Order: sequence, then structure tokens, then C-alpha cells
Amino acid sequence: MARVTTPSLAAPQLPRPRDVLELLKPITWFPPIWAFGCGVASAGVPVASRWPFLIAGILLVGPLVCGTSQAVNDWFDRHVDAINEPGRPIPSGRIPGQWGLWIAIIGTVLALIVAAVTDRWVFAATSLGLIFAWAYSAPPFRLKQSGVWGPIAVALTYEGLTWFTGTAVMAGALPSTQILAILLLYSAGAFGIMTLNDFKAVEGDRAMGIRSLPATLGVDRAARLACVVMVVPQIAVIVLLSLWDHSLVAATVTTLLVGQLALMTRLLRDPLAHTPWYNATGTSLYVLGMLASALGLGGVLGL
Repeated sequence: MARVTTPSLAAPQLPRPRDVLELLKPITWFPPIWAFGCGVASAGVPVASRWPFLIAGILLVGPLVCGTSQAVNDWFDRHVDAINEPGRPIPSGRIPGQWGLWIAIIGTVLALIVAAVTDRWVFAATSLGLIFAWAYSAPPFRLKQSGVWGPIAVALTYEGLTWFTGTAVMAGALPSTQILAILLLYSAGAFGIMTLNDFKAVEGDRAMGIRSLPATLGVDRAARLACVVMVVPQIAVIVLLSLWDHSLVAATVTTLLVGQLALMTRLLRDPLAHTPWYNATGTSLYVLGMLASALGLGGVLGL
């Protein structure tokens, strides 16, 4: 008599670490880590006295919150990516089954745990950042489909909340009114940067019904709006820094703003063609202004 064998259950397939890392998109961590660094500088606290908190903060704004937001976005965009970008980790099957969702959930839980043991204000900022991360991509909100709410969510989390986190990590307290005012102004200006980022997908947005500003207003009008939104908050920053007796910093930010205005003249001639160039030049001047403002607020080098 032939022996009857019971088929063994296949072990669940686990994603490879390199595919998980690709899903978390480390290249996207740089902007929030830069803003976090501005927060650290603006706190005016010696780094050597807060090393464990500094490391926790970098982990939070980089792989845990920003990386989690990338996993959330790719999970809820997996059906579209299967058509447009089938080689990405989830549609390609390199992140199999429900693992894309589980990675997003695990990242969320880890971020909340790290934030909770770091500082109560850091926990508050992290919680708000994660709420925006899920609302940006997940139904029913899908803020990314709006040309207004999507850029607001990204600008606030990438610039404002990460700056807030950097200051709170170093000071162990709520940032001062001056710091809050400057980080909110730079967050407002970052709305323009996020609008420029939408230019690369304007045709796809129109086809998919995503109401980005370039898709709804047209490229030229959206570019002019983005420039105004970037310039006006920086003027307010310069005025505030001057009123607070940070004249050298105000002059530095003014010089960087004049450079941006010169570059914007070329951007506006052909926004679709020149946006990548402007992102590498004008946006760089913008974030250098952020750093200069932070160093001034933190009293570094007497600025």
C-alpha cells in the first residue's frame, strides 16, 4: 500500500532587507533630516549633552516617520504602480502579500514608541506627522489628490514638524515663540516647493483625476503662485529677524532670497523645462536660508 503523505505548509515568504529599504526610500529622508538639523541648531543646546535624544530624533524623522510614509504611499498606490511602475517593490512581488501594509503599520508603532520615550512634545509632533502620513495616501482622505491639502500636509510635516522635533529633542521643551514663528513661515513657503514637485507628473495627474495645482490652474499660473508662496514667507522671516536684532542673519536670508528671485525669472520662462534645474538651485538657496535662520535663533557664532 502506498504511503499517504500530507503536504507541508509553505513557509510564509519574507521580504528581503534590501527590498524593504527600497520601499522606505532613503533618498527622501534628506529634506526632513535637514529641517530636523535646523531645529537642533535653533535650540542653542550643546549637542554633546543630548546625544541619545539626537540619535532618537534622526531615527524618527528619517526611517521611522518619513520611511513609513513612503511605505503607506506605495501600499495604497500599488494598483496604479502595477501599471505605471511595475518594477517597484510591491507591484513586482518583491514585497509579497500584505507585507507592504504590515511594514507601514510596524513603522507607525515603532515611531510612536520611540517618540513616547523621547519627549512628550516629540511624541505630539510624531503623532501628528503620522496622521498626515496616513491621511495623505489612504482613503477616505487621500490628501494627495488635492492640489491644496496634499502640498500643505507634506510641507508641514517635512519642514515644520521635523524642525519642531529637532528643537524639542535638544531643549526637552516646547520651542519658543520665535522658533515656532520661523518654522511655520518656512513651512508655508515650502507649499510652493511641493507645488513645483507636482510639475513632473502634470499629464499623469490630469489623466488620473488628481487635482494638483499644475493640473487645475495650468503650468504657468501654478508656477507663478508657487514663486509668490515661496517669496512672501521669507520676506516675513527677514522682517522678524531684523526686529529681533538678528541683522546679520536677516541680511544673509535677504541675499539668498535675491538669488532665488533671479533664478525664478528663468523658471517662469518655461516651468516644465526648468523646474528640475530650479529645484537644484533655488530650492537649495531656500533651505540654506532655513539653516541661517536657525543658527541665528540658536545664537551660533553670535549671529
